[in-house]
Amino acid sequence: MTVTDTSAAQAGTPPPPPPATITFEGKHGKNPLAEASFGALCRRLPGVLGHTARRAWEVDRTGAALLLLCQLLTGVAAAVVLAFTARAMTHLLSAGPVAERLHESLPALIVVTTAAGAGRVGSALSSYADGRITPLLTTEADIALVSAVCRVEASAYGEDGFADRQEAAEVGVTRTRMMVQDAQRFLAALVRMIAAAGVVTALHWSMLPLLLLAVLPAGVGAVLSARVDYETHYLNVGDRNVRSMMRWWATYSRYGDEVRANGMTGYLVHWYRALSDRIDRRTLTAAPRMLRIVLATSALGGLFLLGTWTTLAWLATTERVALPVAATAVVAVQTTLAALSQFVVHGAAMFHTSLYLADMRTFLDMAAERAPARGELTIPERVEEIRLDEVVHRYPGKAEPAVAGVSLTLRRGEILAVVGENGSGKSTLAKLITGILLADKGRVLWDGVDLAEADPDAVWKRTALVPQNFACWPLRARENVTLGQPRTYDDGAVWEAIDAVGMREAVEKLPRQLDTLLAKELWGGAELSGGQWQRLVCARALYRRTPLLILDEPTSQMDPRGEHQIFLEIRRIASERMTVVVTHQLENTRLADRIVVMSEGRVIEEGSYEELMGGGGLFAELVALAKDR
Repeated sequence: MTVTDTSAAQAGTPPPPPPATITFEGKHGKNPLAEASFGALCRRLPGVLGHTARRAWEVDRTGAALLLLCQLLTGVAAAVVLAFTARAMTHLLSAGPVAERLHESLPALIVVTTAAGAGRVGSALSSYADGRITPLLTTEADIALVSAVCRVEASAYGEDGFADRQEAAEVGVTRTRMMVQDAQRFLAALVRMIAAAGVVTALHWSMLPLLLLAVLPAGVGAVLSARVDYETHYLNVGDRNVRSMMRWWATYSRYGDEVRANGMTGYLVHWYRALSDRIDRRTLTAAPRMLRIVLATSALGGLFLLGTWTTLAWLATTERVALPVAATAVVAVQTTLAALSQFVVHGAAMFHTSLYLADMRTFLDMAAERAPARGELTIPERVEEIRLDEVVHRYPGKAEPAVAGVSLTLRRGEILAVVGENGSGKSTLAKLITGILLADKGRVLWDGVDLAEADPDAVWKRTALVPQNFACWPLRARENVTLGQPRTYDDGAVWEAIDAVGMREAVEKLPRQLDTLLAKELWGGAELSGGQWQRLVCARALYRRTPLLILDEPTSQMDPRGEHQIFLEIRRIASERMTVVVTHQLENTRLADRIVVMSEGRVIEEGSYEELMGGGGLFAELVALAKDR
């Protein structure tokens, strides 16, 4: 047998496929600024400034008041500097001995120096206030986003545009830290500009309109550039979202074996580079547009600025203004021009930031609309019966319902097994029973209370779920059992749940036992095997001691010993609750009091193990196939 190099044999094979093109439609697939006018974009600034002020006041009133006071102090200091500079110039440029002129100008120069110092103190205090407010605002925005995502109806995850609006909102959170700084600098520039403009106008009325014309093109260019930048960002939202998810999956150590053993490394790198290139191409395509905007507005602004200086020179040479006034005008023009430039730059920056903050607010509003608003009815502590009446549920974008007209009754003390082929609706049925999903038609009643009208927290407080796709939380072993909801001040109940799933020996071998972090790749903690994790997830559900226990494929990764122990424990505690077991391990359904068989979202068989085996239906066929493997 000769082993040959496969690369030569594969020379004629097709190249790796490129990433799919991500396109989105519907109301969330459109750039909200695509059709907005320039005036509408500029009118956004006062609203952003007001929103920023309100948010700052909410998180730190002292800091917000200090910030506003410092802006006023800076503006007053700028006005005083210019006004007393004019007085000093009058004395310095008048006739007479130098010593006498210096002596006469000294009081004005002292005031200028003091005012300049006060302005610097105001700037320093502004930075201090910004340092107080910004971390709090960023934290609040971050928490608001996490809370919104955690609280939406589970069905929202599958809705058109939800994931991409969330990605855009994430950018808004990162931009929040710039919000106060942009607003503070914009407001400071505005105050200085008003103060300087007043002095310039007092020197000669024609100077102010010329200065405004000199800076206006730069403002237009900055706003247009921000719009182009946001347009590029918006086009890249979908691709960045997919790239971020793939990056996590490709680099997560838990999936490293599959990546390596299946030879996926080359394709993943190719895929990641191709998607990154696509994102970069959109960004680079925007660069020439940015350049044209900057060149055009800079040239126009330069012409207007030349006109300003020409006008000032003409006023001085024709003696329409006195020489001391002209000298003061030079300082005033420079100060006003600097203030105007800062006003434009930071106004554009605030406008730019506002685009991303608008995305965040849009997503939060959308999430608020999709948060559970079911009712306030409570659920009894001891639930005796759960009844499903002709329940139908269809996932967004799907033509056929996942559950189609199911009627079912669960009673306290009963173990119900739910079986069926993949895609038959088993997991969806479990989510409907727990109220994670609401029925599109029909009702789910807990002791007569419709889940659509019940307080969801009251429902989930009485539910324990082992999902098919469970989370390996990067928490201590203790919190992985209690999920942050301890029932006692000691660990007795935790160890009881751990013993019930046969995990005591494994937990005792951890470096710090219950205090061990179960996230080795992140914090230098410890890691569990797949089967051990699944046992720990079952311990979570047993620890809760709720009226309803649902286990969706609870032993798929366990060895026979662990699987046997879990089902013995389920049988032992069954009399105290309603238990639903979703499983493909059909032999395990012998422990159930009743079995329902699902196909295409419907219950097609129901009965005990022996009854279904003798019925010759789908259940008997699946058991026979399992034994024939």
